[in-house]
Amino acid sequence: MIARLRGRIAGRSGGGLIVDVNGVGYLVHATPSVARLGDGEVTIETYTVVREDALQLYGFATSDERELFELLLGVNGVGPKVALAILSGSSPAELRRAIARDDVKRFQAIPGIGLKTAQRVVLELKEKLVLSVDEDEPSRDLTARDALVELGWTMLDAERALAHIDPELSLEEQVREALRSAA
Repeated sequence: MIARLRGRIAGRSGGGLIVDVNGVGYLVHATPSVARLGDGEVTIETYTVVREDALQLYGFATSDERELFELLLGVNGVGPKVALAILSGSSPAELRRAIARDDVKRFQAIPGIGLKTAQRVVLELKEKLVLSVDEDEPSRDLTARDALVELGWTMLDAERALAHIDPELSLEEQVREALRSAA
């Protein structure tokens, strides 16, 4: 099993990155965080999927991303492509918070994931992960996020905008502040 590659990103091909390691190009299907590592020498945590007809590498910027990927593969109905899609939209910390809060809608918003799979992801990973919502972070009512999503925002953009807004404000004031900050 190939667990890590160190080399430089030589290009993109077929939905992945080509990582040049001492003259050998490895095709790695990677999260967007890997592409942000830069053009110099990079170290990529990898997970190898061996199938009867293929050997595929999936790449991650951190071991935390790889660990979450492995846990996602253990969920019934989640294969490597869906697990990579889940990790591509959010940081591992954001995904852990979503699981801790039973936020099924966040996972359901990812292409390729229906309601039942989203529920399984939350239920099964909640049992496997040591989850904690930061004590410093107030428990946010998700209705402000949902209101922004109804207005056409992505779930991730709505959560990021609300992260900077006082949760003690009323729902309307939270939405108003988020819209003001985006303008």
